[in-house]
Amino acid sequence: MTPESAVLTERRDRVLVVTINRPDQRNAINAAVADGIAAALDQLDSDPELSVGVLTGTGKGFSAGMDLKAFVVGESSDGRDRGFAGITERPAEKPLIAAIEGFAMAGGLEIALACDLIVASRGARLALPEAKRSLVASAGGLLRLPRVLPRTIASELALTGEPIEAERAYELGMVNRLAEPGEALQVALELAGAIAANGPLAVRATKRILQESLDWAEPEFFERQEAIAGPVYASDDAREGATAFAEKRSPVWRGR
Repeated sequence: MTPESAVLTERRDRVLVVTINRPDQRNAINAAVADGIAAALDQLDSDPELSVGVLTGTGKGFSAGMDLKAFVVGESSDGRDRGFAGITERPAEKPLIAAIEGFAMAGGLEIALACDLIVASRGARLALPEAKRSLVASAGGLLRLPRVLPRTIASELALTGEPIEAERAYELGMVNRLAEPGEALQVALELAGAIAANGPLAVRATKRILQESLDWAEPEFFERQEAIAGPVYASDDAREGATAFAEKRSPVWRGR
């Protein structure tokens, strides 16, 4: 299967929908999927007409993680220079929303955790079951899970391998929005639309500051923030945003 058929992309105004397309394999990640996702994120990052990405899967679930059959025969599940599934070591520079139906298991959950926001259907099951198979969730799950859940809960999930349902994950702040079964993509697109309506330079800079400031010391925060935010304030889009507000009209973003 080629990357083009293993991963589908569709533009919806300023939103790029990226779909893992291996439903018969529970959207397991092989080389074609990893390369396809990496190519889609390259497109998202480089195209000034795109502001947000939505990552989802076909069929009954988001992704079951690594394709173990491909792994046994030595096939890589890394995509270009972005790590596992073409995302976990170098996610998109622009906001990315995971739209989860059914399940996100093992590497599938690690993919979702590499996104900025998560929309999940009610009843969806999320898990890092690697320890049950004497494996380690080494594609970023052990880094990111404690950042979106209380550490004790994250530790329980990682050490037992037991799943958490979307409703409980929503209560704990891991999932941003719940959707009825079959509606995760639609709800994710609504969320993406709210982001895409904003200034693209500001959105990109805001994501960068949110990500990079996790290990910034407080005394250096404002100086390092200014290096990223300063060019946004000096942009044509910043002037357009202020002018449009004063004139009580919708802004027209130029991305510069």
